[in-house]
Amino acid sequence: PLLSKAFLAGQMDESKLILGGSNWADRNNIDLRLNQRVSEVLPNENAIIIENNNGDNEKQSADFLVVATGAEPKIPPFKGADLAGVFTLRSMSDAKAIKEASQDKQVVIVGTGFIGMEAAAALSQAGEAASITVVGRSARVMSNIVSQSVSNTLIKMHEEHGVNFAFGANVADINGDKGKVNSVTLTDGTEIKADVVILGTGVAPRTDLLEQVNDPDGVQVDNELQLRDGVYALGDIAKATNQMGRMRIEHWRVALQHGIVTAGAILNDDNVNTLEERIPFFWTAQYGKSLRYSGHAATPDKGILFGTPDDLDYIEYYFDDEGENTRASAASSLGRDKELIAFSELLRRGHAPTRAQINAGFDIIEQAHALSP
Repeated sequence: PLLSKAFLAGQMDESKLILGGSNWADRNNIDLRLNQRVSEVLPNENAIIIENNNGDNEKQSADFLVVATGAEPKIPPFKGADLAGVFTLRSMSDAKAIKEASQDKQVVIVGTGFIGMEAAAALSQAGEAASITVVGRSARVMSNIVSQSVSNTLIKMHEEHGVNFAFGANVADINGDKGKVNSVTLTDGTEIKADVVILGTGVAPRTDLLEQVNDPDGVQVDNELQLRDGVYALGDIAKATNQMGRMRIEHWRVALQHGIVTAGAILNDDNVNTLEERIPFFWTAQYGKSLRYSGHAATPDKGILFGTPDDLDYIEYYFDDEGENTRASAASSLGRDKELIAFSELLRRGHAPTRAQINAGFDIIEQAHALSP
């Protein structure tokens, strides 16, 4: 997550992004194989085939096999998507290339989800791009996560930092000259000059190594992330059941939960909660402000809002339907961490408040304390 936040904004050095530090693997007695490719996963044998640098293949067997291959960016079939200056953001090399290419250049970001908005904020904070324009098909940002009122606050925050928006239109073509991007044409005919285009258009799970379960919607696993005895699939590729139901979530915080659950299962540690005892929790940082989200709702519309998003002080509860006795299934907040944490605990325990209770003045923190052991 730091790639689309602190690194692009010029607030963190590359060396600080290495997991655990440069000698983390050695300190923890881990055989780290860099610059080697796994060409095949054999789940029925708890084994993998490693393609070495010299082209030889090595079969490696294990008592436990963990597949965490992540996701890869979706590249829409735009004309010109292969031009120089068109980027996706998934790796350190991507972030470095974007940062270098954006200096004094006109940047167009396609997509108004997490990656698109975080990249826009980071590049704006870095202050090196000549201009930044975000293109989105919908009429608001992060439309699957937050309501119109919260989205308006995020848009205002970006506009105050010089970011432009083009809503309600998709990219028709990415145009170029001599193999290099120079503009973007939208489906409404608008042309936006661009030296750099960043595609924040979603990702697809990398399940191709698990040919037996090569499902574009993810790998079906149990509540310990297990595909079969001794074989685990986790992170962006896993479609698993948590407190909110069966789903696949593309966020590092959820992947971190998956790692903890899998380690607990392998170690047979009863003190580690299974995935069914956990709820999704994630956040996005933009301009030093952290918007947090807990749970999972079918829609962020027709929720109940407390506070004022424009003052960066709110919590909003979301529901799967409009029934008065429907329990809140998610919430987002800015500046109200205590309330969101209390809601998360009630949600985890199956005691989330109903729409009627919230409207009647339900004290979320008091109720969470009452349930504490």
